Amino acid sequence: MSSAETTPARVDEPDPVHPTREDEIAAAGSELIGGPLGRRALPTASWWTPVRVVALVAIGMFALGLVQKAPCYDGAWFFGASSQYTHACYSDIPHLYQGRGFADHLVPYFDSLPGDMDYLEYPVLTGVFMEVASWLTPHSGSIQHQEQWYWFVNAAMLMVCAAVIAVCVARTQRRRPWDGLLVALAPAFALTATINWDLFAVALTAAAMLMWSRGRALAFGILLGLATAAKLYPALLLGPLLLLCWRAGKWREFFQAATGAAVAWLVVNLPVMVAHDATGFHIREGWAKFYTFSKERGVDFGSFWLIWAQNSGDPPTTDFVNTAASVLVVLCFLGIGALTFTAPRRPRFAQLAFLVVAAFVLTNKVYSPQYVLWLVPLAVLARPKWRDFLIWQACEVGYFLGIWLYLAYTTSGDAHKGLPTHGYQWTIVLHLAGTLYLCAVVVRDILMPERDVVRRSGDDDPSGGVLDGAEDAFVLGAAAHPPRHAAHFDGPPVDWGKTEPAPQEGRSL
Repeated sequence: MSSAETTPARVDEPDPVHPTREDEIAAAGSELIGGPLGRRALPTASWWTPVRVVALVAIGMFALGLVQKAPCYDGAWFFGASSQYTHACYSDIPHLYQGRGFADHLVPYFDSLPGDMDYLEYPVLTGVFMEVASWLTPHSGSIQHQEQWYWFVNAAMLMVCAAVIAVCVARTQRRRPWDGLLVALAPAFALTATINWDLFAVALTAAAMLMWSRGRALAFGILLGLATAAKLYPALLLGPLLLLCWRAGKWREFFQAATGAAVAWLVVNLPVMVAHDATGFHIREGWAKFYTFSKERGVDFGSFWLIWAQNSGDPPTTDFVNTAASVLVVLCFLGIGALTFTAPRRPRFAQLAFLVVAAFVLTNKVYSPQYVLWLVPLAVLARPKWRDFLIWQACEVGYFLGIWLYLAYTTSGDAHKGLPTHGYQWTIVLHLAGTLYLCAVVVRDILMPERDVVRRSGDDDPSGGVLDGAEDAFVLGAAAHPPRHAAHFDGPPVDWGKTEPAPQEGRSL
């Protein structure tokens, strides 16, 4: 039973944070719809709740992303070597309908494929998603007609995923529902949503983050395990969770989450993973294709490894890059671990989740343009500041255009329509710089928590669930002493975990 001291805090929820009062970019943008919320404005009951607005905006932006793909839908996917690149509307979805056997009713992981790719190279739950879309696609008419339908069916299913992501982000940090608009309005989110099937894994990960913020460790683990069965990167979130639970002494909740993730992943994978014949049990080759392909894949688009390879007379081998990338990402993870235990305040879960996924993205041997989808919801939860988010998004949009223009250049023969190699390399640098900038701002917020937008509003770790407001059980170095910062800071002191009065008009973060 709750004590008398804790009950009122649950009954009287603090007022939500209004971005037009705290963020100068949000305030300026709000002029399009009437201007910032006034200091004396009172909340009124309305159907237009923040979560509903965020969901509708996300669907609207997704629809605009579909319109952007119209030139390809009308023919560029099917005619002309470079037109789908010059229009920047490429998608894997229609091409893999026939290329991965869905047009011929082949069963992923069980039936081998003709051509260079002998089995489907996606994790099991993504393969299920692709197969369900194939069931809903009319298998009649020309192959072009079927591919158009397949993309359209997948787009409808991915639109649901986009709405789920925006709603989950809006609800994860209770007092900050309007932060979901950062996801809904993110230009790179809309442009890359239907390139591939990543949104499915991102939606499961966002739902897992929501469950953790509500203190439901087992539900978090199950959803994270399902997300890992759709894409590998969500498993990385168990790393920062381990570090934070270690610092807070919340071992029970961590083991619940880890167990739920492992069981959920096994339930999905085991039926496809293990085969049995006269020789006994063995790992099915079709299931293992995703992992062998990831290991054998050479240096590819979007990575700094590609810049090295394209400017070297002796480019690095795949084995060297696999080893070096693994070493680099482990070093990054060790640095994040040291930061976790030495920071003056325990970092927020979303901050560390963003940093570990960003470290993986930055050191990986490939960066497909849709990988930005992995980072968008985590970036919003880690640093819900419009200026920094839009700077990063501008860099990602630049890279999105750069890769298609580079492919247009390489596929247009002597016409050379598009961006030459060195120009494309600069867009890779732009992507790396934008992501590193956002990482640097998040690290600064961890080291100087008074600059953290979320904590400036009086919260501790609203996405942290049982970690929110918990006492530290294990710290190292400076974390054992009150923080002292040499940098000048003109804001008011923050009483962690308590809501401060609404700031005066014109105050900037």
